[in-house]
Amino acid sequence: MTIRIDRIVTRGGDGGQTSLGDGTRVPKSSDRIEAMGTVDELNAQLGILCCLMAQDSRMAVLEDEIRQIQSCLFDLGADLCLPDPERTPSLPSEAIAWLEVRLEDLRRHQQELRSFVLPGGSPVAAQAHLVRTVARRAERRVAVLEQRPADGLRFLNRLSDYFFVLARHANNHGETDILWSPGRWNQKKI
Repeated sequence: MTIRIDRIVTRGGDGGQTSLGDGTRVPKSSDRIEAMGTVDELNAQLGILCCLMAQDSRMAVLEDEIRQIQSCLFDLGADLCLPDPERTPSLPSEAIAWLEVRLEDLRRHQQELRSFVLPGGSPVAAQAHLVRTVARRAERRVAVLEQRPADGLRFLNRLSDYFFVLARHANNHGETDILWSPGRWNQKKI
């Protein structure tokens, strides 16, 4: 597929509407545009994650994997932008299976979970946790659409799990996770 972008400033959205891929005009406040924007935000957060991963030699080996996920999110964006049930989805169902395999490959080396994990630890882990939450929000935004890509919804669901596991991987396979301490407020005043 050849992509050509001739102009950045179009002024087409100045009145509060924008166009879908088929030319249909919709309000910028529509659920579909909100879903597309949240998937785009998720992709931007992945760009930050890649920058952080490049600074950590142990994590840099997974950078290509994150770039693959970013491409999948663009495919999902295309599916959201062209909501035709007869159209072949851009995001293939194989992407879900691939993500599940990668998730399990990372998870099998991790310490058993015995508590809830607080976001944080290493910079990569903290960003992976942020990405996880944005993936969950994107999933919620896509779930409300009448015409939604079923595989896209499943992909987003697996993606949040993947980034939880990736965060634990970045925290020495969970060894340096920050664990939730129930009732900590009552135990120790800060």
